[in-house]
Amino acid sequence: MLTIKALKENLANGIYDANLSRIYCQSIDAMGPYKDRIAHVANGFAQTFGKGEDAEIAIFSAPGRTEIGGNHTDHQRGKVLTGSVNLDALACAAPNGTETVNVFSEGFGMTSMDISSLSIVPEEKNTTASLVRGILNAICEDGHPVAGFDAYIISDVPGGSGLSSSACFEVLIGVIINGLFCNMEVSLPRIARIGQYAENVYFGKPSGLMDQMGCAIGGIITIDFKDAENPVFKAVDFDFAGAGYALCIIDSGADHADLTDDYAAVPMEMKAVAAALGKEVLSEVDEEDFYKAIPQIRANVGDRAILRAIHYYSDCARVDAQVAALMENDFDSFLNLVNASGKSSFTYLQNIATYRNAADQPVGVALAVAEHLLGGKGASRVHGGGFAGTIQAFVPLAKVADFKAGMDALLGEGACKVMYIRPVGGCVIAE
Repeated sequence: MLTIKALKENLANGIYDANLSRIYCQSIDAMGPYKDRIAHVANGFAQTFGKGEDAEIAIFSAPGRTEIGGNHTDHQRGKVLTGSVNLDALACAAPNGTETVNVFSEGFGMTSMDISSLSIVPEEKNTTASLVRGILNAICEDGHPVAGFDAYIISDVPGGSGLSSSACFEVLIGVIINGLFCNMEVSLPRIARIGQYAENVYFGKPSGLMDQMGCAIGGIITIDFKDAENPVFKAVDFDFAGAGYALCIIDSGADHADLTDDYAAVPMEMKAVAAALGKEVLSEVDEEDFYKAIPQIRANVGDRAILRAIHYYSDCARVDAQVAALMENDFDSFLNLVNASGKSSFTYLQNIATYRNAADQPVGVALAVAEHLLGGKGASRVHGGGFAGTIQAFVPLAKVADFKAGMDALLGEGACKVMYIRPVGGCVIAE
Protein backbone atom coordinates (compact mmCIF):
# COMPACT_ATOMS: atom_id res chain seq x y z
CA MET A 1 0.00 0.00 0.00
CA LEU A 2 1.15 3.55 -0.67
CA THR A 3 -0.26 6.95 0.20
CA ILE A 4 -2.26 9.03 -2.23
CA LYS A 5 0.49 11.63 -2.02
CA ALA A 6 3.16 9.07 -2.94
CA LEU A 7 1.01 7.79 -5.80
CA LYS A 8 0.75 11.27 -7.29
CA GLU A 9 4.48 11.86 -6.90
CA ASN A 10 5.21 8.57 -8.66
CA LEU A 11 2.83 9.51 -11.47
CA ALA A 12 4.51 12.89 -11.89
CA ASN A 13 7.98 11.30 -11.89
CA GLY A 14 7.08 8.70 -14.54
CA ILE A 15 7.58 5.72 -12.22
CA TYR A 16 4.65 3.84 -13.77
CA ASP A 17 5.08 4.99 -17.38
CA ALA A 18 6.64 1.82 -18.79
CA ASN A 19 4.09 -0.44 -17.10
CA LEU A 20 1.17 1.75 -18.19
CA SER A 21 2.52 1.79 -21.74
CA ARG A 22 2.45 -2.01 -21.76
CA ILE A 23 -1.00 -2.25 -20.17
CA TYR A 24 -2.69 0.31 -22.42
CA CYS A 25 -0.76 -0.46 -25.61
CA GLN A 26 0.33 3.14 -26.21
CA SER A 27 3.71 4.85 -26.40
CA ILE A 28 5.26 6.22 -23.22
CA ASP A 29 4.83 9.73 -24.63
CA ALA A 30 1.04 9.15 -24.69
CA MET A 31 0.69 8.20 -21.01
CA GLY A 32 -0.73 11.57 -19.90
CA PRO A 33 -4.43 10.66 -20.12
CA TYR A 34 -3.86 7.31 -18.42
CA LYS A 35 -1.99 8.90 -15.54
CA ASP A 36 -4.80 11.46 -15.28
CA ARG A 37 -7.33 8.61 -14.93
CA ILE A 38 -5.34 7.12 -12.07
CA ALA A 39 -5.11 10.50 -10.32
CA HIS A 40 -8.84 10.90 -10.91
CA VAL A 41 -9.79 7.65 -9.15
CA ALA A 42 -7.44 8.49 -6.27
CA ASN A 43 -9.04 11.93 -5.88
CA GLY A 44 -12.50 10.39 -6.18
CA PHE A 45 -11.63 7.88 -3.46
CA ALA A 46 -10.39 10.64 -1.15
CA GLN A 47 -13.42 12.85 -1.70
CA THR A 48 -15.99 10.04 -1.48
CA PHE A 49 -14.59 8.40 1.63
CA GLY A 50 -13.27 11.50 3.40
CA LYS A 51 -9.59 10.65 3.18
CA GLY A 52 -6.51 12.86 3.08
CA GLU A 53 -3.34 12.68 1.01
CA ASP A 54 -1.77 10.42 3.66
CA ALA A 55 -4.39 7.69 3.20
CA GLU A 56 -2.95 4.36 2.07
CA ILE A 57 -4.45 2.93 -1.10
CA ALA A 58 -3.81 0.65 -4.06
CA ILE A 59 -4.78 0.96 -7.75
CA PHE A 60 -6.29 -2.00 -9.63
CA SER A 61 -7.33 -2.62 -13.24
CA ALA A 62 -9.33 -5.19 -15.21
CA PRO A 63 -9.80 -5.08 -18.99
CA GLY A 64 -12.76 -5.63 -21.24
CA ARG A 65 -12.52 -8.46 -23.73
CA THR A 66 -13.36 -9.10 -27.36
CA GLU A 67 -14.55 -12.34 -28.94
CA ILE A 68 -12.21 -13.11 -31.84
CA GLY A 69 -13.48 -16.55 -32.80
CA GLY A 70 -16.28 -18.90 -31.79
CA ASN A 71 -19.67 -17.15 -31.94
CA HIS A 72 -22.24 -18.78 -29.62
CA THR A 73 -20.03 -21.81 -29.03
CA ASP A 74 -19.17 -21.46 -25.33
CA HIS A 75 -22.63 -22.36 -24.01
CA GLN A 76 -22.33 -25.71 -25.85
CA ARG A 77 -18.97 -26.26 -24.13
CA GLY A 78 -17.19 -25.66 -27.41
CA LYS A 79 -14.12 -23.62 -28.39
CA VAL A 80 -13.49 -19.87 -28.44
CA LEU A 81 -10.73 -17.41 -29.21
CA THR A 82 -10.83 -14.26 -27.12
CA GLY A 83 -8.59 -11.36 -26.15
CA SER A 84 -8.45 -8.60 -23.56
CA VAL A 85 -8.59 -5.02 -24.88
CA ASN A 86 -7.07 -1.73 -23.79
CA LEU A 87 -10.30 -0.43 -22.28
CA ASP A 88 -10.65 -1.17 -18.58
CA ALA A 89 -12.31 -0.68 -15.24
CA LEU A 90 -9.96 1.11 -12.84
CA ALA A 91 -10.24 1.25 -9.05
CA CYS A 92 -8.65 2.93 -6.06
CA ALA A 93 -9.29 0.79 -2.99
CA ALA A 94 -8.24 0.19 0.60
CA PRO A 95 -9.34 -1.90 3.60
CA ASN A 96 -11.60 0.04 5.98
CA GLY A 97 -11.25 -2.08 9.14
CA THR A 98 -14.99 -2.83 9.33
CA GLU A 99 -17.44 -5.49 8.18
CA THR A 100 -18.85 -3.16 5.54
CA VAL A 101 -17.95 -2.96 1.86
CA ASN A 102 -18.51 0.35 0.07
CA VAL A 103 -18.17 0.39 -3.71
CA PHE A 104 -18.74 3.66 -5.56
CA SER A 105 -18.94 3.39 -9.36
CA GLU A 106 -19.06 6.59 -11.37
CA GLY A 107 -22.36 6.75 -13.20
CA PHE A 108 -23.99 4.18 -10.91
CA GLY A 109 -23.48 5.50 -7.38
CA MET A 110 -22.71 3.83 -4.07
CA THR A 111 -23.28 0.22 -3.07
CA SER A 112 -22.82 -0.46 0.65
CA MET A 113 -23.25 -3.85 2.24
CA ASP A 114 -22.78 -5.58 5.59
CA ILE A 115 -20.54 -8.62 5.06
CA SER A 116 -20.78 -10.13 8.55
CA SER A 117 -22.63 -12.89 6.67
CA LEU A 118 -21.66 -13.89 3.15
CA SER A 119 -24.71 -16.04 2.51
CA ILE A 120 -27.01 -15.28 -0.42
CA VAL A 121 -29.36 -12.34 0.22
CA PRO A 122 -32.45 -12.92 -1.95
CA GLU A 123 -33.23 -9.20 -2.09
CA GLU A 124 -29.80 -8.55 -3.66
CA LYS A 125 -30.48 -10.68 -6.76
CA ASN A 126 -29.55 -8.83 -9.97
CA THR A 127 -27.61 -6.14 -8.08
CA THR A 128 -23.98 -5.10 -7.70
CA ALA A 129 -24.10 -6.13 -4.04
CA SER A 130 -24.87 -9.74 -5.00
CA LEU A 131 -21.78 -9.93 -7.22
CA VAL A 132 -19.50 -8.48 -4.53
CA ARG A 133 -20.94 -10.77 -1.85
CA GLY A 134 -20.61 -13.82 -4.07
CA ILE A 135 -16.98 -13.06 -4.90
CA LEU A 136 -16.15 -12.47 -1.22
CA ASN A 137 -17.85 -15.73 -0.26
CA ALA A 138 -15.96 -17.81 -2.83
CA ILE A 139 -12.58 -16.33 -1.88
CA CYS A 140 -13.39 -16.87 1.81
CA GLU A 141 -14.37 -20.50 1.14
CA ASP A 142 -11.02 -20.93 -0.60
CA GLY A 143 -9.41 -20.23 2.78
CA HIS A 144 -8.48 -16.58 2.43
CA PRO A 145 -9.45 -13.99 5.06
CA VAL A 146 -11.66 -11.19 3.77
CA ALA A 147 -12.88 -7.99 5.36
CA GLY A 148 -14.54 -4.68 4.58
CA PHE A 149 -13.07 -2.28 2.06
CA ASP A 150 -13.79 0.95 0.20
CA ALA A 151 -13.41 1.22 -3.57
CA TYR A 152 -13.89 4.00 -6.10
CA ILE A 153 -14.33 2.72 -9.66
CA ILE A 154 -14.40 4.21 -13.14
CA SER A 155 -14.71 2.36 -16.43
CA ASP A 156 -14.40 3.12 -20.14
CA VAL A 157 -15.73 -0.34 -21.12
CA PRO A 158 -19.16 0.54 -22.54
CA GLY A 159 -22.11 -1.55 -21.39
CA GLY A 160 -23.96 -3.54 -24.03
CA SER A 161 -20.98 -3.38 -26.38
CA GLY A 162 -20.05 -7.05 -26.37
CA LEU A 163 -16.87 -6.11 -24.48
CA SER A 164 -18.11 -7.74 -21.27
CA SER A 165 -18.43 -4.80 -18.91
CA SER A 166 -20.07 -7.03 -16.27
CA ALA A 167 -17.33 -9.67 -16.37
CA CYS A 168 -14.76 -6.88 -16.29
CA PHE A 169 -16.36 -5.59 -13.07
CA GLU A 170 -16.41 -9.07 -11.54
CA VAL A 171 -12.73 -9.59 -12.31
CA LEU A 172 -11.88 -6.14 -10.93
CA ILE A 173 -13.61 -6.91 -7.62
CA GLY A 174 -11.79 -10.24 -7.46
CA VAL A 175 -8.44 -8.57 -8.10
CA ILE A 176 -9.15 -5.91 -5.46
CA ILE A 177 -9.91 -8.55 -2.82
CA ASN A 178 -6.92 -10.60 -3.96
CA GLY A 179 -4.63 -7.60 -3.59
CA LEU A 180 -6.00 -6.23 -0.34
CA PHE A 181 -6.40 -9.48 1.60
CA CYS A 182 -4.82 -12.46 -0.21
CA ASN A 183 -1.29 -11.30 -1.12
CA MET A 184 -2.25 -11.93 -4.78
CA GLU A 185 -2.26 -15.69 -4.09
CA VAL A 186 -5.52 -16.33 -5.98
CA SER A 187 -4.73 -17.22 -9.61
CA LEU A 188 -6.34 -15.28 -12.45
CA PRO A 189 -8.13 -18.37 -13.84
CA ARG A 190 -9.56 -18.93 -10.36
CA ILE A 191 -10.72 -15.29 -10.20
CA ALA A 192 -12.50 -15.87 -13.52
CA ARG A 193 -14.29 -18.93 -12.10
CA ILE A 194 -15.20 -16.99 -8.97
CA GLY A 195 -16.70 -14.20 -11.09
CA GLN A 196 -18.81 -16.74 -12.99
CA TYR A 197 -19.89 -18.32 -9.70
CA ALA A 198 -21.00 -14.96 -8.31
CA GLU A 199 -22.93 -14.17 -11.50
CA ASN A 200 -24.61 -17.59 -11.65
CA VAL A 201 -25.35 -18.25 -7.99
CA TYR A 202 -25.62 -14.84 -6.29
CA PHE A 203 -26.65 -12.49 -9.12
CA GLY A 204 -28.93 -15.13 -10.64
CA LYS A 205 -27.85 -15.00 -14.28
CA PRO A 206 -26.76 -18.15 -16.13
CA SER A 207 -23.56 -17.47 -18.06
CA GLY A 208 -20.58 -19.22 -19.55
CA LEU A 209 -16.98 -18.62 -18.53
CA MET A 210 -15.56 -17.06 -21.70
CA ASP A 211 -16.12 -13.45 -20.65
CA GLN A 212 -14.50 -13.77 -17.24
CA MET A 213 -11.54 -15.77 -18.60
CA GLY A 214 -10.97 -13.21 -21.34
CA CYS A 215 -11.00 -10.33 -18.86
CA ALA A 216 -8.94 -12.05 -16.16
CA ILE A 217 -6.07 -13.69 -17.99
CA GLY A 218 -5.10 -11.08 -20.57
CA GLY A 219 -3.74 -11.23 -24.09
CA ILE A 220 -5.18 -13.55 -26.72
CA ILE A 221 -6.25 -16.94 -25.40
CA THR A 222 -8.07 -19.93 -26.87
CA ILE A 223 -10.34 -21.89 -24.54
CA ASP A 224 -11.84 -25.36 -24.89
CA PHE A 225 -14.84 -25.69 -22.55
CA LYS A 226 -15.53 -29.39 -23.15
CA ASP A 227 -14.66 -30.17 -19.51
CA ALA A 228 -16.97 -27.65 -17.83
CA GLU A 229 -15.16 -27.86 -14.51
CA ASN A 230 -11.66 -27.61 -15.98
CA PRO A 231 -11.66 -25.63 -19.24
CA VAL A 232 -8.37 -25.81 -21.09
CA PHE A 233 -6.87 -22.50 -22.17
CA LYS A 234 -3.73 -21.59 -24.08
CA ALA A 235 -2.10 -18.24 -24.77
CA VAL A 236 -1.73 -17.21 -28.41
CA ASP A 237 1.12 -14.76 -28.89
CA PHE A 238 0.26 -12.48 -31.80
CA ASP A 239 0.33 -8.74 -32.46
CA PHE A 240 -2.45 -7.56 -34.79
CA ALA A 241 -0.90 -4.10 -35.12
CA GLY A 242 2.44 -5.69 -35.95
CA ALA A 243 0.68 -7.52 -38.80
CA GLY A 244 -0.53 -4.16 -40.12
CA TYR A 245 -4.12 -4.28 -38.87
CA ALA A 246 -6.24 -2.49 -36.29
CA LEU A 247 -9.03 -4.16 -34.37
CA CYS A 248 -12.25 -2.13 -34.51
CA ILE A 249 -15.47 -2.65 -32.57
CA ILE A 250 -18.47 -0.85 -34.07
CA ASP A 251 -21.74 -0.16 -32.25
CA SER A 252 -24.61 -0.77 -34.67
CA GLY A 253 -26.92 1.45 -32.63
CA ALA A 254 -29.53 -1.31 -32.44
CA ASP A 255 -31.91 -1.41 -29.50
CA HIS A 256 -31.25 -4.28 -27.06
CA ALA A 257 -34.79 -4.17 -25.66
CA ASP A 258 -36.98 -7.27 -25.92
CA LEU A 259 -34.20 -9.53 -27.20
CA THR A 260 -34.17 -11.99 -24.30
CA ASP A 261 -36.17 -14.61 -26.20
CA ASP A 262 -33.93 -14.29 -29.27
CA TYR A 263 -30.75 -14.79 -27.23
CA ALA A 264 -32.27 -17.66 -25.25
CA ALA A 265 -33.43 -19.46 -28.39
CA VAL A 266 -29.86 -20.00 -29.64
CA PRO A 267 -28.61 -22.25 -26.81
CA MET A 268 -32.09 -23.75 -26.39
CA GLU A 269 -32.23 -24.91 -30.01
CA MET A 270 -28.65 -26.20 -29.99
CA LYS A 271 -29.39 -28.14 -26.80
CA ALA A 272 -32.55 -29.52 -28.41
CA VAL A 273 -30.38 -31.03 -31.14
CA ALA A 274 -28.04 -32.51 -28.53
CA ALA A 275 -31.00 -33.88 -26.55
CA ALA A 276 -32.41 -35.54 -29.66
CA LEU A 277 -29.13 -37.46 -29.79
CA GLY A 278 -29.14 -38.30 -26.09
CA LYS A 279 -26.67 -35.64 -24.96
CA GLU A 280 -26.78 -32.38 -23.00
CA VAL A 281 -24.75 -30.09 -25.25
CA LEU A 282 -23.35 -30.29 -28.77
CA SER A 283 -19.74 -30.78 -27.67
CA GLU A 284 -20.83 -34.23 -26.46
CA VAL A 285 -22.17 -35.16 -29.92
CA ASP A 286 -19.77 -36.34 -32.62
CA GLU A 287 -20.14 -34.13 -35.69
CA GLU A 288 -20.50 -37.06 -38.09
CA ASP A 289 -23.18 -38.62 -35.86
CA PHE A 290 -25.05 -35.31 -36.01
CA TYR A 291 -24.97 -35.15 -39.81
CA LYS A 292 -26.13 -38.77 -40.13
CA ALA A 293 -29.03 -38.07 -37.76
CA ILE A 294 -30.35 -34.94 -39.51
CA PRO A 295 -33.04 -36.81 -41.52
CA GLN A 296 -34.41 -38.42 -38.33
CA ILE A 297 -34.31 -35.41 -35.98
CA ARG A 298 -35.07 -32.54 -38.36
CA ALA A 299 -38.85 -32.65 -38.01
CA ASN A 300 -38.67 -32.65 -34.20
CA VAL A 301 -36.07 -29.94 -33.62
CA GLY A 302 -36.76 -27.68 -36.62
CA ASP A 303 -34.61 -26.49 -39.48
CA ARG A 304 -33.22 -23.42 -37.71
CA ALA A 305 -31.91 -25.62 -34.88
CA ILE A 306 -30.18 -27.82 -37.47
CA LEU A 307 -28.58 -24.79 -39.11
CA ARG A 308 -27.44 -23.41 -35.75
CA ALA A 309 -25.84 -26.75 -34.89
CA ILE A 310 -24.04 -26.71 -38.25
CA HIS A 311 -22.68 -23.26 -37.34
CA TYR A 312 -21.53 -24.57 -33.96
CA TYR A 313 -19.43 -27.36 -35.44
CA SER A 314 -17.93 -25.21 -38.18
CA ASP A 315 -17.10 -22.31 -35.86
CA CYS A 316 -15.37 -24.59 -33.35
CA ALA A 317 -13.26 -25.96 -36.20
CA ARG A 318 -12.51 -22.41 -37.31
CA VAL A 319 -11.20 -21.56 -33.83
CA ASP A 320 -8.59 -24.30 -34.15
CA ALA A 321 -7.73 -23.09 -37.65
CA GLN A 322 -7.51 -19.46 -36.49
CA VAL A 323 -5.12 -20.39 -33.70
CA ALA A 324 -2.97 -22.38 -36.12
CA ALA A 325 -2.93 -19.48 -38.61
CA LEU A 326 -1.85 -16.96 -35.96
CA MET A 327 0.83 -19.23 -34.56
CA GLU A 328 2.15 -19.78 -38.10
CA ASN A 329 2.01 -16.02 -38.78
CA ASP A 330 -0.43 -16.61 -41.64
CA PHE A 331 -2.62 -13.56 -41.15
CA ASP A 332 -4.31 -13.80 -44.55
CA SER A 333 -5.69 -17.22 -43.63
CA PHE A 334 -6.78 -15.84 -40.26
CA LEU A 335 -8.71 -13.02 -41.96
CA ASN A 336 -10.39 -15.50 -44.32
CA LEU A 337 -11.52 -17.50 -41.29
CA VAL A 338 -12.92 -14.37 -39.60
CA ASN A 339 -14.95 -13.62 -42.72
CA ALA A 340 -16.12 -17.24 -42.89
CA SER A 341 -17.24 -17.08 -39.26
CA GLY A 342 -19.21 -13.92 -40.04
CA LYS A 343 -20.88 -15.55 -43.03
CA SER A 344 -21.76 -18.61 -40.95
CA SER A 345 -23.27 -16.43 -38.21
CA PHE A 346 -25.34 -14.59 -40.82
CA THR A 347 -26.46 -17.66 -42.76
CA TYR A 348 -26.65 -20.54 -40.27
CA LEU A 349 -26.61 -19.12 -36.74
CA GLN A 350 -28.98 -16.34 -37.85
CA ASN A 351 -28.16 -13.87 -35.07
CA ILE A 352 -27.97 -10.76 -37.25
CA ALA A 353 -31.64 -9.73 -36.95
CA THR A 354 -34.78 -10.97 -35.22
CA TYR A 355 -36.81 -10.76 -38.44
CA ARG A 356 -39.90 -9.88 -36.41
CA ASN A 357 -39.69 -6.63 -38.37
CA ALA A 358 -38.04 -7.50 -41.66
CA ALA A 359 -37.36 -3.84 -42.41
CA ASP A 360 -35.27 -3.40 -39.25
CA GLN A 361 -31.78 -4.91 -39.74
CA PRO A 362 -29.19 -2.48 -38.30
CA VAL A 363 -26.50 -5.11 -37.68
CA GLY A 364 -26.81 -6.31 -41.27
CA VAL A 365 -26.50 -2.75 -42.58
CA ALA A 366 -23.43 -2.14 -40.39
CA LEU A 367 -21.81 -5.30 -41.74
CA ALA A 368 -22.59 -4.41 -45.34
CA VAL A 369 -21.15 -0.90 -45.02
CA ALA A 370 -18.07 -2.23 -43.21
CA GLU A 371 -17.48 -4.70 -46.04
CA HIS A 372 -17.82 -1.89 -48.58
CA LEU A 373 -15.38 0.36 -46.72
CA LEU A 374 -12.85 -2.47 -46.39
CA GLY A 375 -12.90 -2.91 -50.17
CA GLY A 376 -11.90 -6.55 -50.15
CA LYS A 377 -9.22 -6.06 -47.48
CA GLY A 378 -9.39 -7.14 -43.85
CA ALA A 379 -12.39 -8.88 -42.34
CA SER A 380 -15.65 -8.23 -40.50
CA ARG A 381 -18.19 -10.27 -38.52
CA VAL A 382 -20.94 -9.98 -35.92
CA HIS A 383 -19.49 -9.64 -32.43
CA GLY A 384 -20.91 -11.27 -29.32
CA GLY A 385 -24.52 -12.29 -28.89
CA GLY A 386 -25.79 -10.59 -32.04
CA PHE A 387 -29.29 -9.37 -32.97
CA ALA A 388 -28.21 -5.93 -31.71
CA GLY A 389 -24.98 -4.50 -30.35
CA THR A 390 -21.68 -4.59 -32.13
CA ILE A 391 -19.73 -5.86 -35.10
CA GLN A 392 -15.99 -6.45 -35.30
CA ALA A 393 -13.58 -5.53 -38.08
CA PHE A 394 -9.90 -6.07 -38.76
CA VAL A 395 -8.87 -2.98 -40.72
CA PRO A 396 -5.56 -2.32 -42.55
CA LEU A 397 -3.76 0.44 -40.67
CA ALA A 398 -3.68 2.60 -43.82
CA LYS A 399 -7.49 2.44 -44.01
CA VAL A 400 -8.32 3.04 -40.33
CA ALA A 401 -9.04 6.78 -40.56
CA ASP A 402 -11.34 6.42 -43.57
CA PHE A 403 -13.00 3.30 -42.16
CA LYS A 404 -13.73 4.97 -38.81
CA ALA A 405 -15.04 8.10 -40.54
CA GLY A 406 -17.34 6.01 -42.73
CA MET A 407 -18.75 3.95 -39.87
CA ASP A 408 -19.19 7.02 -37.66
CA ALA A 409 -21.00 8.79 -40.51
CA LEU A 410 -23.43 5.86 -40.69
CA LEU A 411 -23.91 5.17 -36.99
CA GLY A 412 -22.90 8.32 -35.11
CA GLU A 413 -19.71 9.89 -33.82
CA GLY A 414 -17.71 7.45 -31.72
CA ALA A 415 -19.59 4.37 -32.95
CA CYS A 416 -16.31 2.88 -34.24
CA LYS A 417 -13.68 2.29 -31.57
CA VAL A 418 -10.11 1.37 -32.49
CA MET A 419 -8.67 -1.05 -29.94
CA TYR A 420 -5.56 -3.01 -29.15
CA ILE A 421 -5.07 -6.39 -27.51
CA ARG A 422 -3.90 -5.75 -23.98
CA PRO A 423 -1.26 -8.28 -22.86
CA VAL A 424 -2.18 -7.91 -19.17
CA GLY A 425 -5.39 -9.15 -17.51
CA GLY A 426 -6.57 -8.24 -14.03
CA CYS A 427 -3.69 -6.57 -12.22
CA VAL A 428 -2.39 -4.23 -9.56
CA ILE A 429 -1.05 -1.01 -11.06
CA ALA A 430 0.23 0.57 -7.85
CA GLU A 431 0.36 -0.48 -4.20
